Amino acid sequence: MPKAITMQQVEGKPGKVYYPLRIVDVSTPTPGPNDLVVEIQAVSLNHRDLFLRQHLYPSPSFEVPLLADGYGVVTGVGSSAAKSWIGKKVVLTPGRGWKDSPYAPESPKGYQILGGTSTIPLGTAQEVVCVEEDEVELAPAHLSPAEVAALPLTGLTGWRALMTKSGNAEAGRNVLITGIGGGVALNVLQFAVALGMNAYVTSGGEEKIEKAKKMGAKGGVSYKVDAWEKDLKKLLPNDRPYIDTIIDGAGGPIISKAARLLKPGGVIVQYGMTVAPKMDWSMNAVLMNLDLRGSTMGSRKEFKDMVAFVNEKKIKPVVSKVVHGLDNLKDIETLFDEIKNGSQFGKLVIDFGSGVPSKL
Repeated sequence: MPKAITMQQVEGKPGKVYYPLRIVDVSTPTPGPNDLVVEIQAVSLNHRDLFLRQHLYPSPSFEVPLLADGYGVVTGVGSSAAKSWIGKKVVLTPGRGWKDSPYAPESPKGYQILGGTSTIPLGTAQEVVCVEEDEVELAPAHLSPAEVAALPLTGLTGWRALMTKSGNAEAGRNVLITGIGGGVALNVLQFAVALGMNAYVTSGGEEKIEKAKKMGAKGGVSYKVDAWEKDLKKLLPNDRPYIDTIIDGAGGPIISKAARLLKPGGVIVQYGMTVAPKMDWSMNAVLMNLDLRGSTMGSRKEFKDMVAFVNEKKIKPVVSKVVHGLDNLKDIETLFDEIKNGSQFGKLVIDFGSGVPSKL
């Protein structure tokens, strides 16, 4: 029988509990008429997977396999699906319920993300899955299995934040990307550089800033410095001495800092709040006509557009670490440890093949 990774239920309060991982047998899925049978070969972790284990994410399930990101090969098709899919390498869409609206999910149930919740009975941390044929894209041929697996959730989130929500995805514009090193921030950096934008970053470590500069960032500052916004302002070009848009996943004091950096009418796109679940909104931001826009993952159309852009620009998602084997729980736990510590630079991947852990 196929294997899968799920959480094991133990007693504990949200935020205090840490659900163990376990390997379980699952039934071999039977494809519906429009389904593809996909043999999963690589998956990647996201912050939500850690939050699920800490019971800090809604509707955790102890039966549904974990993880939302997946790469695999089509091994079978349903009666109405195109037989030409067989043998194709594909990347799975990480969510359901959002077709093409630029505003929000159309489904009355809201957006449903794969992996580890009772809202949708599908996760990618299993050897075989069935998905509808319109819920995959061909994997970009220039990417390795680990790189494809690293792309879906963070790539879609970063794409929507920059390309759909910021209103500033144009060559020559200045963008600030906070918390470089995380998957979304790195995807935004890659998209911005490919567009010809001037990208600046923040991080708690100089090593991550230097790595970002090698990827095309114009410069960066440490957010551990109290007045980091002053240091960043000095880096901006004389002919455009302001930031057009900030793509932020941290929250915290970003509004007070932003008012000193953004142009009047500048845009802050918020896709996460890892520092705190609330932020202050200042009168100074109001007087500057700053625009704060919340952004979540994205639509099926945005996913398709994002994969096409990655293909066109030959972008390679940054992979921080790969461990091998779905049943290799010891090394998989080290990936969760890296998310806890924030030590990764890029995505953390499980390759279902055998081998030894590797840093890229």
